[in-house]
Amino acid sequence: MASAPRFLVIDGYTQAAREQLQRGGASLAADLYAAMLIKCAPAGAVCDILFPSDPGAALPKGASLEQYDGIAWTGCSLSIQDTSPEVVCQIELARAAFAQGIPSFGSCWAAQIAVVAAGGTVQPNPNGREMGIARKIELTRAGRAHPLYEGKPSVFDGFTSHDDEVTHLPSGGVVLSRNRWTLVQSVCVTHKEGVFWGLQYHPEYDLHELARLTFCRIEKLTRRGFFRGEQDARDHVDRLEQLHQDPTRKDLAWMLGIDADVMDEDLRLLEVRNWVKRLVLPSMRR
Repeated sequence: MASAPRFLVIDGYTQAAREQLQRGGASLAADLYAAMLIKCAPAGAVCDILFPSDPGAALPKGASLEQYDGIAWTGCSLSIQDTSPEVVCQIELARAAFAQGIPSFGSCWAAQIAVVAAGGTVQPNPNGREMGIARKIELTRAGRAHPLYEGKPSVFDGFTSHDDEVTHLPSGGVVLSRNRWTLVQSVCVTHKEGVFWGLQYHPEYDLHELARLTFCRIEKLTRRGFFRGEQDARDHVDRLEQLHQDPTRKDLAWMLGIDADVMDEDLRLLEVRNWVKRLVLPSMRR
């Protein structure tokens, strides 16, 4: 038996979208997720990365899906309503993971992929884009009893960036949290042989990454009314960066409406640690 898990990180962004993020100073989603998993897993854990939207993408030589102890999906700028090959191949990949019984986890796009792969539906959120901070995420009754949230407060904030939302669950889906903006902020999907724990929010982000993502989306966010203009948006990005550098700046936290829980890394990563502890490591002992 291996002493530490081997993860597959699936980053669904297209190459063009990844390059845009990097030009804006943001990290690749895959790198953020790999670093988070290494931090939350036992020493010696390894992460392979797959970019399924790239033509000819394949697992590392000699690797097969069933050899992984856990699969982690990052967010993505694609839309599940699109029928492009980049989207279709990722839905099929999620179905293969369910069939193989590989414990899976992920943020945003990941929750949507899991729901659709198991037979549910996702649509554009009628409230529009939820961006920056997902306010007052509240655990459902099922969420309060679920191992994903062991040790988590019943109400908390999270970093977020999404347009779509889960609208209909598959037969094996359970809503674990919600807020006023999005009725499904996290979900457990049991399908075929597998289990997927999905979050609509992003534990892998910090204030710096949120600042860089906001910078990359300035034109879109300004057009949608998040900011009064480009300078207002740039000022907002600067404040996020300043608070990241000096978390004691309560004046900035107040201006930005950022509570302490979203800046507490231990609390922010709790769901990831619980997934590793409660799903990944037990599956390695079978």
